[in-house]
Amino acid sequence: MQMDPNSTAVVLVEFQNDFTSEGGTLHGAVKEVMDQTSMLDNTHKAVAAARAAGATIVHAPIQFAEGYNEITSTPYGILKGVVDSNSFVKGSWGAQIIDELAPEDGDIVLEGKRGLDAFASTNLDFILRSKGIKTVVLGGFLTNCCVESTMRSAYEKGFEVVTLTDCVGATSPEEHANAITYDYPMFSKPMTATEFAETLAGAEVDDASRGY
Repeated sequence: MQMDPNSTAVVLVEFQNDFTSEGGTLHGAVKEVMDQTSMLDNTHKAVAAARAAGATIVHAPIQFAEGYNEITSTPYGILKGVVDSNSFVKGSWGAQIIDELAPEDGDIVLEGKRGLDAFASTNLDFILRSKGIKTVVLGGFLTNCCVESTMRSAYEKGFEVVTLTDCVGATSPEEHANAITYDYPMFSKPMTATEFAETLAGAEVDDASRGY
């Protein structure tokens, strides 16, 4: 596939200490899949390739004020797990984006993500369209939750969607594999970090050959 870096955005969903780092409240739940896929190394590779090519990097952390007053007092499902584990509290170490993928000059950090879909409670759609973004590339947590929710919304909003299959993590290998095998191909163009980097490199070569 052709991919123009100038109209491509890599959206990094919840690369925060509570998920990614030893001591994080939810790290134990995702560690097995993270280790199996080497997702942090692969994401670093994908982001480095995207930066080098001139693509946009968007960070989509989830954060709540202490006490979680932004959501219902009786949460259920995945948000109940967040509240019960006291995860992603604004200002805490656990809510910080990990050092390995820390925002750099020119990156965009979304504000207001309180739920699963990165579009739902943020101005992500406005940002992407105002920058002329046509291709949305996704990695992060969870494979079958926030990443999948964002993927579906991006697809329905008319973006070309790419999911980085070795840059996502879930709470079990089974959930991870199921989403990638059955759901991702329905709403995106799945590829690995290496395939993504090669696609971007190919786009740069094409531009150079045209004299851009």
